[in-house]
Amino acid sequence: MAVVPLHLTGRPDVPLTADCSRCFALCCSALGFERSSDFGHDKPAGQACQNLAADFSCTIHAELRVRGYRGCTVFDCFGAGQQVAQQTFGGRSWTEYPEVRPAMFSAFPVVRQLHEVLWYLDEAHRLADATPAVTADTRAALAALLAETVELSQRDPAGLAVVDLGELRQRIGPALGAVSAGVRAGADGVRLPRRLVPGADLLGADLAGRDLRGADLRGAYLIAADLAGADLRGVDLLGADLRDAGLHGADLSSALFLTPMQLAAAAGNARTRLPARLTAPAHWT
Repeated sequence: MAVVPLHLTGRPDVPLTADCSRCFALCCSALGFERSSDFGHDKPAGQACQNLAADFSCTIHAELRVRGYRGCTVFDCFGAGQQVAQQTFGGRSWTEYPEVRPAMFSAFPVVRQLHEVLWYLDEAHRLADATPAVTADTRAALAALLAETVELSQRDPAGLAVVDLGELRQRIGPALGAVSAGVRAGADGVRLPRRLVPGADLLGADLAGRDLRGADLRGAYLIAADLAGADLRGVDLLGADLRDAGLHGADLSSALFLTPMQLAAAAGNARTRLPARLTAPAHWT
């Protein structure tokens, strides 16, 4: 299924969707992983994957999941790959210009996290504009955080090396929470189970067909949970673990802070309703 390229609202120079054709396979080279159910072998950070071709394509791309590389099909860089390759390093690849390799491989994980933050801030900004309950102070804070994060993501390698991601996330959390609370206030009246709280342990939970509108499931563990046919409109899913969660026929059309990675880790089908800026993963049936 084709993915519509997304950019930060009003900033066509800030991509939020990966374009692998403009990257130098940074996710397959800069990042490391350990052999597990998600990856077929160990790979230390900074070493190219054994399945990487000279033109930066994957030699087993069409068979990743059946060959034991499920983690590759779940990963998303939120556009950081082409940002680093084409903007930070001006189109110089680490194979043609080996001298840029250390700095490029160090910059990519930082920019990748900054672009994930921008994904959340972009959504929060749009939600705030459409939600009267969100205060002017929160809107101003979001605008400032957006501008700051964009500036950080476009720094040179030396500037990226000193970015304090933990401190930035601590300041962004309250702003996202305020937007979430404002949006979810519209679901007052829905009676939710007491266990549906941020960070809840809902591994394997049977929530099929439930009306969960407005629930705050930020950081919840929904691994292998059955959410088939559930109404998840207005549910805050920021950082929720949806690995193997069953979303068949579920309504996530207005779920909050949902990412492509979360969808790729879950299971769904053609009846699963998604937010407009997200598309169903290719492996869903």
